[in-house]
Amino acid sequence: MTKASDWLNGYITAWTSKDETDVRAIFSDDAEYWFRPDDDSPVIGIDAIVEMWRDPEPTEPVHDLDVLIENDELAIIKGSVDYPGHERYSNMWEVWFAPDGRAKKFVEWFMTPRKTE
Repeated sequence: MTKASDWLNGYITAWTSKDETDVRAIFSDDAEYWFRPDDDSPVIGIDAIVEMWRDPEPTEPVHDLDVLIENDELAIIKGSVDYPGHERYSNMWEVWFAPDGRAKKFVEWFMTPRKTE
């Protein structure tokens, strides 16, 4: 496994559990969580991220996510997340790593698929 794969597995674990320890394991104390690249108010700091992650999901997410590219500083993760009965998203994530392998900055680039008639 690679650092990015390990991080992605930790993200999925934290996403599923919503457990504070799991969230703290993947984000640095001063991490920034951006919902979009041009976010006016990203979530900053591990305590704020832990609190934000407590919000329930609309339904149990089904994800298909893979590491696209990575180096020691950055990973790009791509894929999709489906919230059955709610919404489906196409995703690309930037994960900027702190020296300890946790994310110091996380940026979501997500799109909803076009509706077909």
